[in-house]
Amino acid sequence: MPDVTCGKCRSQKLEGIYIIHFMEQVLQHSSRNKGTSNHEDAKNLESLGIFEEHILIRLIGDGLPACRDSKLFIKDLHFDEVPVRIYLPRLPSASKRREVIFFHGGCGMFGSINDTFKQFTNLCICNNSCLLYISGYHLFPERKYPAQTLDCLTATVHFLKTAENYRVDPDSITVCGDSAGGTFTASICQELVNIRVTPKIHAQVRIYPLLQALNFNLPSHQKNAFIAFLSQECTVCFILKYLNKDCSMNEAILAGSHVPKSMNLKYRKWINPDLITKIFKLGYKPPLPTSFLPQVHEEMNCLRQDFPTVSRRYHGLLYRKLLKCDLAPHGRGFHCALGFFGYGIFSFPSPSKMANHAVDFIKGY
Repeated sequence: MPDVTCGKCRSQKLEGIYIIHFMEQVLQHSSRNKGTSNHEDAKNLESLGIFEEHILIRLIGDGLPACRDSKLFIKDLHFDEVPVRIYLPRLPSASKRREVIFFHGGCGMFGSINDTFKQFTNLCICNNSCLLYISGYHLFPERKYPAQTLDCLTATVHFLKTAENYRVDPDSITVCGDSAGGTFTASICQELVNIRVTPKIHAQVRIYPLLQALNFNLPSHQKNAFIAFLSQECTVCFILKYLNKDCSMNEAILAGSHVPKSMNLKYRKWINPDLITKIFKLGYKPPLPTSFLPQVHEEMNCLRQDFPTVSRRYHGLLYRKLLKCDLAPHGRGFHCALGFFGYGIFSFPSPSKMANHAVDFIKGY
């Protein structure tokens, strides 16, 4: 049972340097370009032939190897070539443990099981009450869409079938993910409805996910259009790249030209700003009418399968109406916030609240 190790002090120091440099670049760029983050800088480096954009962002965002924790076993495995990491408390438990399956974010192009938040991991497993199972997946462009979703499904089904080996409580299995990982969480849970596998998933935790691509003019889109870490334009561009589509369609999709009127009417009972509480709609302005572009619609037709519901900060409220189930929304924060959890002076108040809120929900559901 191999442990993944590194020098703790050196790791924390290097992570601090990464974060400081990244934040300086983001804030400087935001002040110059109204918050379009470092996406334009990455594109400029790519056009000069210095770095491909996805490689540069991986270098910035990829975590260092997980530090040794005397209280944990850390096992790296592969299930049908899908990388997974299992965090298991060393101390035996008197009862069966809760289990959390976690998918990391990164729009299917960035991230790994290495950069899944160490502090969030420790928070999940504290009190010897949980087993954390982190599923990786092959990234785009090395593996084309939809390989990422299929990898997550493969890993999840494999673990459900072998859950008894880890003394997991079959009635307390939660699937969790941040950003694209939250999107995969929703997709996997929907796919599992049609697969005969036991035990069943007990709960979902989706942290700032993308869950629809019909309307990019909902209140949270407008409010966070120029946020430093992930602007609206950058979001759609990453989606297009992940789907191996032409980024020149960015403007048309942001305007809503990829959706025919009949489809908007069909999904209006789920994707509609009128369904969102007034407190979350302060300053919202309904978008101007736009012309439908059939060619863009045809190119983006695959989105109907992978983004069936709703997205970003408040859109879990709309997803709740679709599922008609319990929900524990957390209203404050920003995209990528969880990545800054537990870094002392380099952290923010909202990531800590977000992490604790998610873990309390997992342990109390």
